[in-house]
Amino acid sequence: MALRIVFVTGLSGAGLSQAVKSFEDLGFYCIEHLPPAVLDATIAALERSALHDVAIALDLRSGAQLGDARAAIDRVAQTHDARLLFLDAADELLVRRFSETRRRHPLSHAGSLPEAIGADRRVLAPLRERADLVIDTTSLTPGALKERIAAAFLADRPVRLTVTFVSFGFKFGLPTDLDLLFDVRFLRNPNYEPALALQTGEDPAVGAFIEHDPALAPFLAKVTDLLEYLLPRYLSEGKTQLTVGVGCTGGRHRSVYVARRLMQRFAEDPRLEVAFEPRDVARAA
Repeated sequence: MALRIVFVTGLSGAGLSQAVKSFEDLGFYCIEHLPPAVLDATIAALERSALHDVAIALDLRSGAQLGDARAAIDRVAQTHDARLLFLDAADELLVRRFSETRRRHPLSHAGSLPEAIGADRRVLAPLRERADLVIDTTSLTPGALKERIAAAFLADRPVRLTVTFVSFGFKFGLPTDLDLLFDVRFLRNPNYEPALALQTGEDPAVGAFIEHDPALAPFLAKVTDLLEYLLPRYLSEGKTQLTVGVGCTGGRHRSVYVARRLMQRFAEDPRLEVAFEPRDVARAA
């Protein structure tokens, strides 16, 4: 299978790790700190996989004994859709970032921090000239950087937000990864109806019981309105995954029904990939 490869390069401190994280969020298989000398073998292994989109951050400062990065990239570009992204930033910002984090610059042996940054620019100048795209990250937030990357390398398919609706029971504890939480314990509880207690929110009889609660429709309308407002804004900020929790007492009836209703409401939105996870529905009644 032909690979689509983005080589991620740039000045130390200009945001390479954040860029790789952005590619990972956008669905790329990412490799960091790869010596150029092993690039050909790595590409051969990737060709035998089912992968298509790959982002590779080469180790560019390891010395000539680990391979010529530009020559390695050029070889790959002869047989694959390969592009080179170079991240740049103002010297003042790079000095501040290294000073604030107290990280050692990879070329600190060149002298002071400004001198190390200057040496970095000289070493990487051939790759900057070779780059298909240069992004200056001086004034970019992580979300804005992801947007620039998505616009440049995913123009053929829009970035989508994965929204997982999780139903759960408060008696079993909160899920640890929630971004939003809605408590539906105010709705009438099917658990007190003998004919419904052993069923779940997936069963039509339980759904009908919850539907007859006059508080349900206004609640769904208000939550839907809130999510319709929030989801596009999360997406524009570069978020790619969101977990929405819906909780009731035991996680078998009300939360299951409401979470699935919300999931169904947003299932047709082309900007979203939605999923439903009934965490506690299989627990003993």
